[in-house]
Amino acid sequence: MSFHEIRFPADLSFGAMGGPERRTDIVELTSGFEERATPWAHSRRRFDAGLGLRSLDDLEQLIAFFEARRGQLFGFRWKDWSDYKSCAPSKSPSPNDQVIAKGDGATKSFELIKTYRSGSAEYARPICKPVKGTVLAAVQSVERREGVHFEIDLATGVITFEEAPLQDADVTAGFEFDVPVRFDTDRINVSVSSFKAGQVPDVPIVEVRV
Repeated sequence: MSFHEIRFPADLSFGAMGGPERRTDIVELTSGFEERATPWAHSRRRFDAGLGLRSLDDLEQLIAFFEARRGQLFGFRWKDWSDYKSCAPSKSPSPNDQVIAKGDGATKSFELIKTYRSGSAEYARPICKPVKGTVLAAVQSVERREGVHFEIDLATGVITFEEAPLQDADVTAGFEFDVPVRFDTDRINVSVSSFKAGQVPDVPIVEVRV
């Protein structure tokens, strides 16, 4: 897939609106009951980048980024300000934030995940675009050092340890992350006069699978 490892300007995404989207197929039975299923294992996020624009300079920055991505052609990184850490928004990531795997004594590479819990239900979200310099890791609560005990692939979110964690050892990680997205349009339509009057362009952004 065509993807540029560059982040959409974070100051422009700060005012954007959006969040996770699910797809649910619902069949109503003759009895009045419903059968519900989903073809998606993972949610997909949508945003409107136009809402983050506050000046003509912002608009120029958006157009430059749009042109460099060739519209919908190339994907890019997006900072979702409502959900970009392995921990609560008010905290800083720690190496024990998320249990990403159990050691088996042989496996060295693991994918970063973030688990969302509510009651007895939970959802494990793959994290494939961690932010450089933010990934922390531990094995059985003992912190490991990047470049010494492990390496992180920033393009895939796969963490590889120098030595395989022992059988049943908790492998944990903390991190900041971006969302892989693309523009969901090949056109930006805006007039300078309307923009000055407070009308911002509609610039849809959609998450992509990588």
